Amino acid sequence: MQSLAARWFGVGHSTASDSAKAGAEAASAALSGRTAKVVLVFPSPHHDLPALLDAVRAEAGPDAAVVGGTTLGELSSVAGATMGGVVVSALGGAGFDIRTRIAYVGGNGHREAGADVARAMIGMDRPYTALMLICEGMSGNPQEIVRGAYSVLGATVPLVGGLAGNNTGRRSHQFHDDRVVSGAVVGVAIGSDAPLGVGIAHGWHRVEPPMVITRSDQGRLYELDGEPALDVLMRRRGVTRPDELFSNNTKLQAIGLSRRSGEDIRIILGADEADRSVYGLATLPQGAVCWLMDSRHESMIAEAATSCQEALAGLGGQPPIGVLTFDCGGRRGALGEDGIREEAAAIGAALPDTPFGGFYTMGEIARVRGSLGTHSLTLVTMALA
Repeated sequence: MQSLAARWFGVGHSTASDSAKAGAEAASAALSGRTAKVVLVFPSPHHDLPALLDAVRAEAGPDAAVVGGTTLGELSSVAGATMGGVVVSALGGAGFDIRTRIAYVGGNGHREAGADVARAMIGMDRPYTALMLICEGMSGNPQEIVRGAYSVLGATVPLVGGLAGNNTGRRSHQFHDDRVVSGAVVGVAIGSDAPLGVGIAHGWHRVEPPMVITRSDQGRLYELDGEPALDVLMRRRGVTRPDELFSNNTKLQAIGLSRRSGEDIRIILGADEADRSVYGLATLPQGAVCWLMDSRHESMIAEAATSCQEALAGLGGQPPIGVLTFDCGGRRGALGEDGIREEAAAIGAALPDTPFGGFYTMGEIARVRGSLGTHSLTLVTMALA
């Protein structure tokens, strides 16, 4: 049995309908009587969030940092994939330093909010570090949050995390210092005496030929190869009406931006028939080379395991104590209910005897090289030794 000083990672998962009960059950299971440095709370937005957080705090005690955000679904080694539940992940023991910070995108903007929370890392004196970002999912421009954090930390500190979700179309919620807020970026600076590994994989593939984004403005795409973007997408997808592109949540229109390491995927959420444009949440940079992206069920399942294997490889042979998972809500829609159970099983098989916990996001954050680090339709994992 581990001593109280040993490094540990715990996960709890509750589907209780009573919010206080759900928070208490999940937190109690994650903590198992131990004192945590940080408690990460990922509940459905349909819970009574203040009551749930109060119950988590009662289990965690006064000293642990309690942070998190609402989800498009929950994912753990305890109960697999759920909707309407809560996952709590906690870590503690020797060799961890945790600092948290919150900033709001409505004040100085996305980039400054990212830079602000990144300052939680200043003075961190551990050999391995990472900054986790839990962000408002409905404010757009998540890449600017990442750029802001990168401007403070540079290339040496990995970034991981996700955009908090709300499937009602309203703003999502973030948690910090026992408060439920919206429009925020929560930063969790992690310092560790043992390695941290990051995995990024998606299982989508290019559909040739490539295209050039010839006119765009942030997340709005006006022209591809000099033609109206909506007309190009309809022709390439073989449909005659714009609503056929977005008729249900399994018809995801994905565009991949060319990167040295592969593609960064952007989801197209809708179209404007008046100006023949299409739009998403993340920036589609003018002049970029891009592809339509498609997926196969088996590839998406296989790449879930690949993400976990990449994260474990970053530990340099040391055994993992746990893994945090940030999975795209769009993958959940594409895979369907049977598919997400397969995905959870594939993650479990790639992480034998290792607890994992996290949530389905509105977009994923993972930066291990360069200043770019926002993703869609991707599973991001962070393993801790």
